[in-house]
Amino acid sequence: MILDSLFTVLEKNALITAFAFVGILVWFSYEISARLTRGHVHGSAIAIALGLVLAYVGGSVTGGNQGLADFSLFAGVGVMGGAMFRDFAIVATAFGAELEALKRAGLVGAASVVIGVVLSFMVGAVIAVAFGYTDAVSISTIGAGAATYIVGPVTGTALGADSGIIALSVAAGLTKSVLVMIGTPFIAPRIGLNNPHAALIYGGLMGTTSGVAGGLAATDPKLVPYGAMTATFYTGVGCLLAPSVLFLLVRALV
Repeated sequence: MILDSLFTVLEKNALITAFAFVGILVWFSYEISARLTRGHVHGSAIAIALGLVLAYVGGSVTGGNQGLADFSLFAGVGVMGGAMFRDFAIVATAFGAELEALKRAGLVGAASVVIGVVLSFMVGAVIAVAFGYTDAVSISTIGAGAATYIVGPVTGTALGADSGIIALSVAAGLTKSVLVMIGTPFIAPRIGLNNPHAALIYGGLMGTTSGVAGGLAATDPKLVPYGAMTATFYTGVGCLLAPSVLFLLVRALV
């Protein structure tokens, strides 16, 4: 009886349940990071990996296509991970960025953002073509996803891409984010990533804010604000260039 009442309350307050669930998952991930990896693998990377595994398990068990959200208890996860909160995060990120901060990063910092967006887009586009996609919308959406998992859905929605293509763009962005999180501490000594200026350029080139912040936190927490600053602008620049200039270039080529 008590459990039934508890489940009923949790289902009726689905969004609050989703926030609580994600909070517990993040806390658990950071505990794993601290106790099993001694901080070498950042908690954010573990949280994303666990989220993907749980989404796969949820879809496999229920036979649905929304992961854990197919369970009535976790229906709020679908809302929390939907377009509304995604767009809210983009707006919040834009309000938190300051143009003067990017100016202080210098011409190199600004150039790294543009180069990072274009380079990631090109890599994603080439991979899309290699897997048999031939239309400009699909290629551009997957290419944008290779920039970040936010730029991909924004681009796909703007261009009218299929939901499956948008999902692939999210997967590409998440894969990149996890790789950046995990790989940053290992490559940092080899590329001289040990000062604010290098962190600014690194954040601009990589672009995934969560990946850069997590990777730099595992490398040197003092570098996080610098890398996150240019990575924040990267998302905005990607949302501007991918569905417009870069899409037009892809359409002209294919």
